[in-house]
Amino acid sequence: MKGLITPTPDATTALLSRLSALSDPIRCRVLLLLEAQELTVSELCAVMQLPQSTVSRHLKVLAETGWISVRPEGTSRFYSAALGGADHNAGRLWQLVGEEMGALPAAEQDRARLRAVLARRRTRSREFFSSASAEWSDLRRELFGSNFDLRALAALLDDGWVIGDLGCGTGAVTESLAPFVRGVVAVDASEAMLRAARERLAGHDNVDLREGQLEELPIADGELDAATLMLVLHYSIEPQAVLGEAARAIRPGGKLLLVDMAPHEREEYRKQMGHVWLGFAADQVEELLIGAGFEAVRIRPLAADPDAKGPNLFAAAATRKPTNRPTRTA
Repeated sequence: MKGLITPTPDATTALLSRLSALSDPIRCRVLLLLEAQELTVSELCAVMQLPQSTVSRHLKVLAETGWISVRPEGTSRFYSAALGGADHNAGRLWQLVGEEMGALPAAEQDRARLRAVLARRRTRSREFFSSASAEWSDLRRELFGSNFDLRALAALLDDGWVIGDLGCGTGAVTESLAPFVRGVVAVDASEAMLRAARERLAGHDNVDLREGQLEELPIADGELDAATLMLVLHYSIEPQAVLGEAARAIRPGGKLLLVDMAPHEREEYRKQMGHVWLGFAADQVEELLIGAGFEAVRIRPLAADPDAKGPNLFAAAATRKPTNRPTRTA
């Protein structure tokens, strides 16, 4: 007959094997459950109220005939229905068998017990977090290290941005930003710092290290989409000039993140580390930023690290005004 496709012997044999696998009601119940939810052997045993040897035997047949797939995870094995990969005839076959078997009382009881087993899964998770809540921070630090969550926050940045790390030092901030943005322009006045940064950032081909003063950045007008000034403003004799240069280098509507010390009385910092300013008050920072050409200034204290010995820190975020972009003066 015209248009009739005669199945190959191999295809016919495979279909008959699949059909044979569905001849047992227990295997049909297993497949109904795995069509709804990925489960372990022990969970299937609990749902179907059958011994493990029986369930394992039926899983073996279903796996050999292509009805299910297995996903190992640690010492566990998770089973799920492989209906998406079944051939067209096998899919039609299961649609018919599944509808008939799903209407039987045994299948309805399986579905009810499945809900209970899944609820127990959720309960175990809640019990873990309830019992481990006091030690959770220590456990997470032991497993994943410190500040992994903060390092990941850079992924929220627009991946088409070019960021300026102004006063980059040895490149710690640049290293955190580079994987998530189009490029980082890292500027520092110290040759020694830039050498260390160059070694640290050797694996990042989207980093441009430039030597220069913050009061006269080696960056074109509007070259940056955003910039950071991390613990560098207190070294500047002219913080207004530094912020003005940052505003010039950032496009209109771009962002600046400034992190520095709150006011403190540690005079020794002047001699020991060359600090010019003993921190900045919030109203002082806001005035400086607005005067430099920024708006929408937000200033927040940062949570103190109990292991830190220095003064408290703040973060100030601001947006470059959309008009009257500053230009460098002679």
